[in-house]
Amino acid sequence: MVRADLQKVEEEFCLQTVSSVQPITEVGQYLRGSGGKRLRPALALLSSKLCGFEGPAAIRLATVVELIHTATLVHDDVIDGADTRRGQPSTNFRWGNHLSVLAGDWLYMQAFNVAVAERHFKILDLLVSLTQTMVEGELLQLIWQRRTDVSEDVYLELTHRKTACLFSVCLRLGALLAGRSEQEETQLGEYGRNLGLSFQLIDDVLDFTSSEQVLGKPTGNDLREGKVTLPLIYLLQRCDPAEAQKVKSVLEEGGFNADRFNEILDLIDRYHTLEAARAKAQEFAQAAKHWLEPFPDTPYKEALRSLPDFMLDRVF
Repeated sequence: MVRADLQKVEEEFCLQTVSSVQPITEVGQYLRGSGGKRLRPALALLSSKLCGFEGPAAIRLATVVELIHTATLVHDDVIDGADTRRGQPSTNFRWGNHLSVLAGDWLYMQAFNVAVAERHFKILDLLVSLTQTMVEGELLQLIWQRRTDVSEDVYLELTHRKTACLFSVCLRLGALLAGRSEQEETQLGEYGRNLGLSFQLIDDVLDFTSSEQVLGKPTGNDLREGKVTLPLIYLLQRCDPAEAQKVKSVLEEGGFNADRFNEILDLIDRYHTLEAARAKAQEFAQAAKHWLEPFPDTPYKEALRSLPDFMLDRVF
């Protein structure tokens, strides 16, 4: 349904990542060619079509959300010291931290440069708020890194700021472009937020169960980086003090061998915390579909309704 438009997004992304400064162009084109699901632009396009809006502005704003997403990935890899992204060397591994941080900054500014040209102040307000929320999420994640007292509420707040808020904005953009009511914008935003929470929960489960070939990064990467995700939070709530200390020591040491990782996997299996995290992902997936109910039945609504289940299928 959006394949042709996504190809136009690719072309626009290529155009918007060219700079008069050659290293920026090199990084931008490398990032464009490194793949990715382009899920966020697809959501923005589907939302626009659901609301009855089609045209160049939808293509440009779908490109904006992908530019913002790409900028966050570049900065995340610098902060996390990641070597790979999507199965290829990360930008910081290839070009170093200094150039990568500046390239990420440039991508953010280029996204706003494209958005400003639309002269739509509600959309600009939304994008400014989004960027602040995401940066705050990165700072909060650093505060909670390697801590075993992370609660489920804190985790969901971090996940909203780091992932779900961008999904929400992708859906709200379609409503704003089409001039739909504030209520409809809110409903679509809630669909996107719940979809984003479910999406991230599934990613957290896959970090323990998938392979590097599928993920494009090493398995157990979140644990290695000291990120306490929901499967670990559930484990720490259920295990005994000695087992909790084992988890804490693995978080604190950062790097760990396969045997230590397998010990954590055994505990996760014993206390069924992956199943609990999957169940929570299902809750958010169902909530996402609920928020679409007021909209008329169209192929675009059906496509959006199918996405939560499609994502859940990755872990079942």
